[in-house]
Amino acid sequence: MNSEKLDAYRRHRQEHDEKFLRMIRNPLYFRLFLLKNLPAAFIAGCRVKEVNAHTCSITVPYRWLTQNPFRSTYFAVLSMAAEMSSGVLALMMTYNARPSVSMLVTHLEADFLKKATGLTTFTCSDGKAMNETVEQAILTGEAKTYTATATGRSETGEVEAIFKIEWSFKARL
Repeated sequence: MNSEKLDAYRRHRQEHDEKFLRMIRNPLYFRLFLLKNLPAAFIAGCRVKEVNAHTCSITVPYRWLTQNPFRSTYFAVLSMAAEMSSGVLALMMTYNARPSVSMLVTHLEADFLKKATGLTTFTCSDGKAMNETVEQAILTGEAKTYTATATGRSETGEVEAIFKIEWSFKARL
């Protein structure tokens, strides 16, 4: 029975992934989404740089609204952009999914390697493995976790921060 639900989920993904990606890639739609659902990310200036079925890159600028007293980007702003780079992938996999799948961040770890003093780009390339975890959650009917890695780089390519974000997925069967 759960294998039928998995097949339905895969068919749904084939039909809806491109629609979802078009919406996320549209700057106006993405900003309206942020304004409605994540106003702090809207105010911070988070933007989608690149997104496909396997990778998502989110940028966040260093500016007055995102700074800390040490003249760098505040760690919470960096955390938000890092989570969003993996979260867009997770959202794509659960967007109007049949069967419905819930998602939740359950753990976060971060290593800050360099001060973020300009535009920081967080990239998560874990889409394939994350999708396999979602499919296992549908197949087993149990919650499954996946720890995604989001790497933040400066405009010159230097690694500024590495985040590990644990996502929990559970099919609502």
